[in-house]
Amino acid sequence: MATDRLDEVLDAAYECLTRYGVRRTTMDDIASVMGVSRSAVYQYVRSKDDAFRRLAGRLHEQALGRARHAAAEEAPPATRVRGVLAAKLDLVSRLAGDSPHTAELLDEKARLFGDICHTFTADLRRLLITLFAEAESPAGVEPAEAADICLALVTGLESAPDGRQLLAPATEALLTGLLGAPAGAGGRT
Repeated sequence: MATDRLDEVLDAAYECLTRYGVRRTTMDDIASVMGVSRSAVYQYVRSKDDAFRRLAGRLHEQALGRARHAAAEEAPPATRVRGVLAAKLDLVSRLAGDSPHTAELLDEKARLFGDICHTFTADLRRLLITLFAEAESPAGVEPAEAADICLALVTGLESAPDGRQLLAPATEALLTGLLGAPAGAGGRT
């Protein structure tokens, strides 16, 4: 039951974030969206900063869950890699698209969320390293290098207006080089 209320607080914090941004949102704003008193909100979070930090954590953890699911699928390595990258791109696209303020949750330099963003990227990198190690890339690229190349690709796609549509052909081209065979072909890809 308490988890449900915490989710309500975080949902309200997200709604406030889309309207006002982190700095301009107050605990009163969050309480107002929930239809409760400010003291009721304090039962679930210590402060506005705590609410936004937990919100960032929840969103990144959900995306990481999608990435882990994609990595664990019974599918060719290229499909699994594409799924991991899609989880990151989807998170960024969602936050960048909901409001100019929501992208604040992605700021690796932000005092409140920087460590969450860094941990998320490091976790994705580890997933990708594992996938490339399993695929035994014949291209002579170390798994860690391949992971870094893929993360650089998706970071580039994050700023492209049609990044989501470019993900499939971009990963197809990249993974053809990294895995030594077309991603859509049978065999080890």
